[in-house]
Amino acid sequence: MILDKTPYSFDRVVRMALAAGLLWGVITTLGYLSDVLIPFAVALLLAYILNPLVYRVQMFVKSRGLAIGLTLFFFFAVLGGLCWIVIPLMGREAAHMGRLISDLVSNSKLAEEAANRLPPDVWQALRDYFDTPEVRNFFRTDSFISMAQSTLRKVLPGLMGIISGTYSVLLALVVPAVVLLYLIFLLMDFQKVRVAWKEMIPPQYRDSVVSFVEEFDVAMNRYFRGQTTIAGILGIFFATGFSLVGLPMGILLGFFVGLLNLVPYLQLIGLIPAVVLAAIHALETGQSFWVVMGMTGLVFVVVQIIQDAVLVPRILGKAMGLSPAVMLLSLSIWGKLLGMLGLLIALPMTCLVLAYYRRLVLAPAASRLIVNPGEEGGS
Repeated sequence: MILDKTPYSFDRVVRMALAAGLLWGVITTLGYLSDVLIPFAVALLLAYILNPLVYRVQMFVKSRGLAIGLTLFFFFAVLGGLCWIVIPLMGREAAHMGRLISDLVSNSKLAEEAANRLPPDVWQALRDYFDTPEVRNFFRTDSFISMAQSTLRKVLPGLMGIISGTYSVLLALVVPAVVLLYLIFLLMDFQKVRVAWKEMIPPQYRDSVVSFVEEFDVAMNRYFRGQTTIAGILGIFFATGFSLVGLPMGILLGFFVGLLNLVPYLQLIGLIPAVVLAAIHALETGQSFWVVMGMTGLVFVVVQIIQDAVLVPRILGKAMGLSPAVMLLSLSIWGKLLGMLGLLIALPMTCLVLAYYRRLVLAPAASRLIVNPGEEGGS
């Protein structure tokens, strides 16, 4: 067993207390400033993800500024094209789902079919849930954009509070512009900082700090490039599969399940809404519930096989990262401490803490055991 045998002197206890107080102060300050820091955190993550693409473009055009401009143009063109195609589809699906919910909670033919085919307890539970004001108002929204805004107000209450005043339209445009400016400035200086920061470290600490940062960078590469790429691809696969099955809001559910895959295997939670939507689709079309559920389950199985057999080996390789349990715990803790900002920085901070622990705590302790292999057995 690896134990720290350094005596707890008064000086050491004071330093530990000061470090704990400093940590508490930093977390408290971040929590207070979280609404303001969210745009910067989003821009920083985007800069980290896009920088390799900027670097490759720069190899052809030579100018860093031109490479950033071309990369951002391509990125926003693809993003805008996807939104132009997907958002109208999601809006129509939301309107369709709203009509189905209205039919289910009223004395319609669909409600009668549900009462005949579902167990009484299940039918009553579904009817009570769909009849809640929150669910009905969510799908009664006039447009999908308004529905997205209502969702953002629940997810980002502080940020949306900033853009909900008299000048809401102007401020709603200012916030994305601020993120874009942060992103441009970060990308402009990204390569310079990446090269020059090592010279800022005192020579006696340089090797250990550089190796520590490189270990942190490997973990970040896995979860903010590799895992993000996999989650995006899986979102497209799930959305396509659910649409082919004919599930209501299949595209939205597919992208939601893909997003869940940012934490490996968390997409299994998507089975719960998938079962509900499969039941609604079976009632609407008159198909057998088990047939629809079987096709929905087949989508999960096929996508999981593609993920494990193709995507993970090719994109992530054999790199070891955080376990799903650690990721869920980190998201829960950082989200509780800092809200939305905590969710954005949860995985980077956890990777940083684990890299620090492995490099500066476990490695020295293990080296002491190797130097004195018989000390613990003789004590």
